[in-house]
Amino acid sequence: MFTSISPAPPDAILGLNEAFLADNNPDKINLGVGVYKNDQGQTPILESVRKAEALILEQETTKSYLPISGSQAYATGVQGLLFGEEHPLLSSGQLKTAQCPGGTGGLRVGADFLKFAAADAKVWISKPTWANHRSIFAGAGFELAELPWYDPETRGLNFDGLREALKQVPAGDIVLLHVCCHNPSGVDPSPEQWAEIADLAEAGGWFPFFDFAYQGFGEGLEADRAPLLLFAERGLRFVVAASCSKNFSLYNERVGSFTLLAASADEAETAFSQVKRLIRSNYSNPPRHGAAIVETILNTAELNSLWRSELDEMRNRIHSLRHTLQEALEGRGLGDFSYIGRQKGMFSFSGLSDDQVNALRKEHSIYIVKGGRINVAGIRSETLERLCDAVAAVS
Repeated sequence: MFTSISPAPPDAILGLNEAFLADNNPDKINLGVGVYKNDQGQTPILESVRKAEALILEQETTKSYLPISGSQAYATGVQGLLFGEEHPLLSSGQLKTAQCPGGTGGLRVGADFLKFAAADAKVWISKPTWANHRSIFAGAGFELAELPWYDPETRGLNFDGLREALKQVPAGDIVLLHVCCHNPSGVDPSPEQWAEIADLAEAGGWFPFFDFAYQGFGEGLEADRAPLLLFAERGLRFVVAASCSKNFSLYNERVGSFTLLAASADEAETAFSQVKRLIRSNYSNPPRHGAAIVETILNTAELNSLWRSELDEMRNRIHSLRHTLQEALEGRGLGDFSYIGRQKGMFSFSGLSDDQVNALRKEHSIYIVKGGRINVAGIRSETLERLCDAVAAVS
């Protein structure tokens, strides 16, 4: 059965992490894997999470299966994060949310559902995008096409190219949009540009699929969801794959969701019945613990307030690191790095070439993904000067 199978190519990011772990240099730096780290180089367990877990341990009475779509309390909490707890959509019946194993699980549930609902549609993804987007949608059977996004000349958004490309997307096709903190570039549209994108969706009749992996890491929980509210206010229908793995620092608990917004409560109920059918034939129902942590935090006023302050602390650390890195690189006479300060979230297209990336790894034990994407949150105060000296050495 297995003798004719050839090896799969290694995952670019996870393979880089394996090489980092095998490196014996005590001063090695890993800016590849996309997880938040504090200044001690650890992915923290938030205090709000510790307290929520203590409550769960004290109060839970069963380890029985969840429903196919997961916990309803978790789904309600997710909808409040996506749209605001007082948004009229939450009581309209037009929203349906499935608890999923991570944001990746939400993406795959959405991809399978849309392949069922619109079998002949094409999925349009940004160039570049998170590498796994391509695998997920191609794995669901979709043909893929690319939209211009990052402009290497300006280190910003190629909005003119994006606008013209979106005008050519056929009605009924699917456009995958990062709500905030674009992965891997860190380049997001402005509010005015988002309004133009909504205009194009309305005029062109294409269907938005939002990937909301980093809510709270851009400008804050409320500001980061603004594109969703904009599209909803226009009366546009869409789906959202969201993650709570990042903003609750629950990476290994795999906490995500898939949410659909339909034209009516009846339409939502019918569509969601097919979502549940597809989940049943995939993983049957989701795991409990991570989602229980999230719903406990969101439904406990003291823990909710504590979590929000911890999320603010993580976001503010990333913002501060961006500006410190910019100043340190410019202070070495390496050019204008103001774009690093303008980008949002954990990731940045650093402007480093593949040759420089290879040299940093071989000569300095600094691990960066091909293409120059760095995880800003992987930088520590004590390693920043060494990092910038190394960049200067390979420039």
